Amino acid sequence: MGESYQLNVELQPGEVVMLIKEGMTQRSELLYEELNEVGNGRMIGTLIYERFYFRSRNQAALVIIVDNLLRGTVSNVRLIPAGASQGLILKMDWGAGQSFASTVEEILEDYVVK
Repeated sequence: MGESYQLNVELQPGEVVMLIKEGMTQRSELLYEELNEVGNGRMIGTLIYERFYFRSRNQAALVIIVDNLLRGTVSNVRLIPAGASQGLILKMDWGAGQSFASTVEEILEDYVVK
């Protein structure tokens, strides 16, 4: 299983999705977007981005899942980088996955619940 990152923010999922979309650089391509209301003010959203990294000479993907299923006023954001490694056996992405995830962390840093 690969690495993933998680943070909680004081925003609703729709607000998180909007901030991420506005804050992502032009180097990142939005491949997929989904935002669903599941009842009682609870929502779950998914964004999938792709970016080319020169240092790993590969496309990297970032799956972002945001929901407020457990706490209605706080959203949980999961960042799952994928596809940045070259090798079949040695999966080394040279920091591309962490770099991609940190872009989202920077966008949301003012809203993070400590």
